[in-house]
Amino acid sequence: MPREQGRKPVASNRKAYHDYAILDTYEAGMVLTGTEVKSLRAGRASLVDAFGHENHGELFLHGMHIPEYTQGTWTNHEPRRVRKLLLNREEIHKVLGKLRDDGITLVPLQVYFQNGYAKVEIGVAKGKKSYDKRQDLAKRDAEREINKAMGRRAKGMD
Repeated sequence: MPREQGRKPVASNRKAYHDYAILDTYEAGMVLTGTEVKSLRAGRASLVDAFGHENHGELFLHGMHIPEYTQGTWTNHEPRRVRKLLLNREEIHKVLGKLRDDGITLVPLQVYFQNGYAKVEIGVAKGKKSYDKRQDLAKRDAEREINKAMGRRAKGMD
């Protein structure tokens, strides 16, 4: 049977873009059990409270929720277990160097299947202050108004 091609999204963390300024992104594999993969293929996962953490020079993903597989038996997995992230040694050193800075954290942005393999896009991020969030919302509203006015003008309504 041929392996599926392309990128199939499973879950995304839209709130991360609101709460954090994403400085850099990396694509990482995950160490998963069989029932976790089946549950992900069914499109069931949540990144709401997930974060990355370093332990003895390795990166781990904490708090990601993959619900138990409904047809699973006693071999089912723990929904919020700690999952190891798979990156090249060079990438791990880059990420660890950035995590040493104050206020920098590792945030999962998206879980997807890339050519049949489960991947997670992680971002090295710095937390936003409340005034930064308000500025982003104001900027987005202004851009939306400009686009709306340009659309009206192009249609000859203005």
